[in-house]
Amino acid sequence: MRQDATGFVLAGGASSRMGQDKALLPWGQRTLVEQALATLREAGVERVAIAGARAQELAAFAPVVQDAEPGHGPLGGICAALESMHTEWAVFLPVDAPLLPASLLAYMLHHAQVTGRAVTLAASAGYAQTFPAVVARTALAVLQMRLQAGDLGCFAAWRAAAETAGKPLSILPAEWIAQAGHAAHPAGLPVGRWFLNVNTAEALRLARMQPGALLA
Repeated sequence: MRQDATGFVLAGGASSRMGQDKALLPWGQRTLVEQALATLREAGVERVAIAGARAQELAAFAPVVQDAEPGHGPLGGICAALESMHTEWAVFLPVDAPLLPASLLAYMLHHAQVTGRAVTLAASAGYAQTFPAVVARTALAVLQMRLQAGDLGCFAAWRAAAETAGKPLSILPAEWIAQAGHAAHPAGLPVGRWFLNVNTAEALRLARMQPGALLA
């Protein structure tokens, strides 16, 4: 079932808080974009691409899907990605979340394929996370309408897509997934650290300091 999916690394941000392109920053022996692509592949998603990328140099790592209308945030890249693919499901992983384990993505994708929900998200400590996200191709029309209307918030777009599909937004508690043995970080990091975004130099430093993080 996982082969009917395309994985997209979201790497189109301006990296203003980092001061340089996050995608090309080192993460162990890889760059952050290479780490994200490897995570998607480890989750069983063979078709991978980079969505929303502004720099053509990222094409050296994987196919790049450019925003049709740059400057509209992640939602623009998401719509372009969904429009470009030929599979039923998309897995969206931000380039600045290197601690997310592949097993979590694999479980989310499996759950989405079994339940048929338009959008599947994870939650940590009771808070729904906007990414990673598993999105059905059928959600594209709703997401494009919101993009054209200037409603650029991704979480609100996920909820609108779910409501249009007639099923609630699927939000899976990551703690429960881990306790049930369906997902685990290869270095044993607790769930609360999986969702750390490295969008500043200090956050990247802290992420690199997590025990075993760079060896996973």
